[in-house]
This record gives sequence, structure tokens and C-alpha cells, in this order.
Amino acid sequence: MSRLEGKVAVITGAASGMGAATARLFASEGARVLVTDMNDEKGQIVAAEIGDLGDFLHVDVSCEADIAAAVSRAESRWGRLDVMFNNAGFGGARGPVESISEDDFNITVDVLLKGVFFGMKHAAPVMKAQGSGSIISTASVAGLQAGESPHLYTATKAAVIHLTKSVALELGQQGIRVNAICPGVVATPLAHGPLDADRRQKFRDRFGRYQPIGRVGEAEDIAQTALFLASDDSTFITGTAMVVDGGAHAGRPWHRQSEMMTGQGPIKLYRPEGR
Repeated sequence: MSRLEGKVAVITGAASGMGAATARLFASEGARVLVTDMNDEKGQIVAAEIGDLGDFLHVDVSCEADIAAAVSRAESRWGRLDVMFNNAGFGGARGPVESISEDDFNITVDVLLKGVFFGMKHAAPVMKAQGSGSIISTASVAGLQAGESPHLYTATKAAVIHLTKSVALELGQQGIRVNAICPGVVATPLAHGPLDADRRQKFRDRFGRYQPIGRVGEAEDIAQTALFLASDDSTFITGTAMVVDGGAHAGRPWHRQSEMMTGQGPIKLYRPEGR
């Protein structure tokens, strides 16, 4: 049975990577999906792949009017809105704190935090009227631990996690669930840039060593988590930040702990003399 049969979803940043994988998966599970992105060409390709269940709209998530238009488009075309996936993002401002300009600060916060807030804001009234809905936002393990990403990326992702919890407390009694997904290293254009197939594999091999599960994440791993949170399988889950990172947030893989502590190979257990 299709897990999203009859449901309607809006996905931001759906022209590539995790958003595109989620759009395809949602449609395969019966959902009607509004694909939104600033990349019209790629977004229209994803919508065309979905066929009659898909539609595309140009959306800049830093612009509240664009997000409002996306929610309105989904509601006017399909009569409801069951899933709002605030997924759009980018790396944002980089460099030492003293090097970040006001313009770079503003666009980073606008895309990574303001876009999520307005997605929640405009989805809420439609979902309240229905008495149901699932709002999902892409955060990051960088929002749980500093030192792995640029300053503003880390700060805004932490804010997304806290905003998720706060809004979940408000909307729970209206039947609306609000959750975040915290990916680790995922092999998408955002993480590795426009690489050819060989260099993408090298990226996977390099960063896979840092994951306890032995590989980097794929866009489909995040899509499957979004499907769970969008479906009725998760009706008792709200206010959470689901970590999907192959175990990296738990700590170093065992083989790397061994290498660090011994400088050569696997750790040998110490046994006191006579035992």
C-alpha cells in the first residue's frame, strides 16, 4: 500500500540532491508533489519525471512571498497541504568570523533560517484547517556540534532544530507534527560540488572512513527519513531532530580510535600479570 496516497507535499530545494530524491520517493508512494527551486531547468526535469503527480514552481526561499505562493499553488491545485518539507539550503558564508560581510551574513540567515520559518508560517494555517499535517525541515548534525562547518551554517542549523521544537509545541494540539532531519556527510552537490563520477567516488571513499557505518550518506537515505516523518507511520513523533549520519555524531569509528590510541593497529586488551 502506498504510504502517502492522497497526500500533497511541497518540497523546497527539490531540483537536486536530497530534495529531488525525496520528491521522487514521495510520488512513488502516491503523493502529489510541488517541486520548488531556483534552478528552473533541473526543477522542471524532476517534476516531469514525476508526471501527473508533479508540478514545478520557481521559489527563492529567502523571499516570503515565494513561499506563500508555493503553499497557495499546492492548495489551489490539489485542495490541501499535508507535508511541508523545508529542505532548501547552501553552504553559506565561510571564513573567519571577522571576514564575514553583512551581505553574506544576511543571505545565509535568509536561506537557512528565515526560509524555514516562513515555510512553517505559511503551511500552518492550511494544516490547521485540515486538523493534520507534517512539517519537516532539513537541519544538520552541524546544528548539534560545532567545529565541523562554517560559523553561520552551524548557528542557523542549531536555530532550525530549536525552532522545530518550539513550533511543535504550538501546533501539536492542531494535529500538526513538526520535526527536523539532521544529515551528516551526504554525497550531494551541496557537499562535494560539481564533480565527475570518479571524483564523486573518491569523495565517498574518503569520508566513508569517518562513518561508523562505513559509508557516506546518500540522498535516498534522507528521502527515506522524510518519508517516515511525512507518513502516518510517525503520528506520535513531533519536536524531534532525527540524526541520520551513519553514526558519526556518536563518535569516531572503532578502527580510527584504535589507530589514534596505538598509532599502529587494533587495540590489544591489557591483562594484569597473573590473570
